[in-house]
Amino acid sequence: MTDDTPRNPFDVMMQQAQQMAKTLNPALESFSPKGFEGLWPTMPKEAMEMMFGNLVNKEGLDAKTRLLLVIAGLTMQGAQADTALRQTIRHALAAGAKKQEIVETIGQMSVFAGLPAMNRALELAQDVMGETKDEES
Repeated sequence: MTDDTPRNPFDVMMQQAQQMAKTLNPALESFSPKGFEGLWPTMPKEAMEMMFGNLVNKEGLDAKTRLLLVIAGLTMQGAQADTALRQTIRHALAAGAKKQEIVETIGQMSVFAGLPAMNRALELAQDVMGETKDEES
């Protein structure tokens, strides 16, 4: 084992990814994700509308919107609070949220919380909504 050999699985994965990127495009060897900040420092109005819609108004958020935000927050925490997430999904449905809106809320969080958290939240949502993976195919 040489001194530059990674000592943990995450480091090994990162080293392999860097080597693959370098092989695909040598310019990627010095790539930094922080570089994206310079490319897109602020979000255009159209992107804001697409992602968030007109949720903030003088009258405040409605119950459905608030519950979708709670679902997003619980997903961001890793979907570890099974009871709270299932209960919030039930309340969101009762407040008029469509199943697709709940799925989209959870799916949007995959970008921030990661795929394992999203998958767990979707499993819990499917349980509440009475759906199975077989029905989705």
